Amino acid sequence: MVRHAPHHPASRAAVLPLVGGALAFDLTNTSSGRGGPKWLEHLQTAANVIDWARHAKILTARDAGKLHQRIAADRRLAARLLKGMLALRELIHSVGVDMAAASRARPKHMDELVRIHAACLSGAHLIPTASTFVWVWDPIDSPVEAVLGPVVLSALSVLTGSDLSRIKRCPGDHCGWLFFDTTKNKRRRWCEMEVCGNRAKQKRRRQRGEH
Repeated sequence: MVRHAPHHPASRAAVLPLVGGALAFDLTNTSSGRGGPKWLEHLQTAANVIDWARHAKILTARDAGKLHQRIAADRRLAARLLKGMLALRELIHSVGVDMAAASRARPKHMDELVRIHAACLSGAHLIPTASTFVWVWDPIDSPVEAVLGPVVLSALSVLTGSDLSRIKRCPGDHCGWLFFDTTKNKRRRWCEMEVCGNRAKQKRRRQRGEH
């Protein structure tokens, strides 16, 4: 389990940039600068998890409000939601880092993704849409599965149906965010050009003595 640093700033879970190109990577990006002096953890509480899930459109505003009420009255549920989300995030992060380094995902990680997926599907329903079927969770009946389920489904969809060479890790200082590169020529390098890309440009200018 992720250990919280003693002086994390207030969580930005509800406003973090969703630049991962896939829901699964947006989740991994709720932590940045891992292990370094600028490490930031935004899923500090179960309430943060719900806020992020609303921000990422996993939950509606109404369902998010109901879940906030439930975790306020049920500490065990709150703990289970936070623990489950952090464990899933770190699992997907490990797989994503391996893929970004052109390595193979470790079998134990894939087995764990399948296990979590199967557990989440136990509370899901397959609902028809205009042209296909989608998995749907009732956040009141299955609150933890309703939040984790879409994320693990996103991870498995990327791993089973996408070009894995498009999974990349931002090289920005104190960043390391993961993203799925959807550019035509696979030329995306940064999580956000306006942030990490510009910082890198400014750093190169300082090193050359430019102003």
